[in-house]
Amino acid sequence: METVPTADVSTRDQLSLAYTPGVAEVCEAIAADPALTRHYTWVPNTVAIVTDGTAVLGLGDIGPAAAMPVMEGKAVLFKQFGGVDGIPICLATTDVEEIIETVVRLAPSFGGINLEDISAPRCFEIEDRLKEALDIPVFHDDQHGTAVVTLAALVNALKLTGRSAESTRVVISGAGAAGVAIAKILLAAGVKDIAVTDRKGVVSSDRTDLTSSKKALAELTADRCGRRGTLAEAFEGADVYIGVSGGTVPEEVVATMADDAIIFAMANPNPEVHPDVAHRHARVVATGRSDFPNQINNVLAFPGIFRGAFDVHASAITEGMKVAAADALAALVGDDLAEDLVIPSPFDPRVGPAVAAAVADAARRDGVARI
Repeated sequence: METVPTADVSTRDQLSLAYTPGVAEVCEAIAADPALTRHYTWVPNTVAIVTDGTAVLGLGDIGPAAAMPVMEGKAVLFKQFGGVDGIPICLATTDVEEIIETVVRLAPSFGGINLEDISAPRCFEIEDRLKEALDIPVFHDDQHGTAVVTLAALVNALKLTGRSAESTRVVISGAGAAGVAIAKILLAAGVKDIAVTDRKGVVSSDRTDLTSSKKALAELTADRCGRRGTLAEAFEGADVYIGVSGGTVPEEVVATMADDAIIFAMANPNPEVHPDVAHRHARVVATGRSDFPNQINNVLAFPGIFRGAFDVHASAITEGMKVAAADALAALVGDDLAEDLVIPSPFDPRVGPAVAAAVADAARRDGVARI
């Protein structure tokens, strides 16, 4: 990564224009009308990539210094795939209040906030409170980026297997950031029968060990369809399995799924169900890995989502904008839809523009666009 200027500053006149005294004209104009920041600074095209280093990739709590290479990589992806300038910010605190206060104080320097690799359940409160405090997009990619791409792939997998969202039974293993967001976006897309599991089985309100976030999740999912019990019991007859938990699901459990099953085993580097096993029992298989077909990769979502939000100066990223992004991704597959192609490649040049356009349109529909 490096920062480069967009204007040449190699002569006295150019220096005088870019800095003192010329810069004072811009400062005074913005002081009189802060909205001019959008026209005369890089702020509206710049996202803060914020982490505390507590949930970095599959490495866990490795701290802010060790998290920096991942945040730098994220910034490169923002620029490459969305034309968005990303600035890594690794915070030397894991305190919820300190993180929120720090981001709020930094917010005038950015057009949006991308929260990254912050452990659950703290990430839920941090995102919710920052959304309330700020009038710029706040987006936790580990939650919503994963959810958007998962929904896009599932839309096409359901089409391929002749299912409707309303009649499909889904099992999600993992009740952390990604599992919660996937459950919510599937509900928004019309899926009604969802069981989310953790290490102790289905997250349902008959359990006495639930955190507040898991209690809320149970009320949205298993409680509505009467699901409870173990992971193996949830699997029996299920149409779709989505793994965001790690660990391994035994093959004898996978074998109890419905015919023409759909398996998205997304743990990295070791999927919960290895594709060789999954293909013996499912029609459509996806992973989080690049060396197998149907990679569920967040880079398909977050650059285009922020590009679209920035293009209309959106004040937030809504559920409607996320679903629109998923629908746009799914539509790109088009007539090429097949068992080994339910999601486009990250290198498909249509991805970023298509997602951005869909998100911008949804922002206008949802009333959060300001231009």
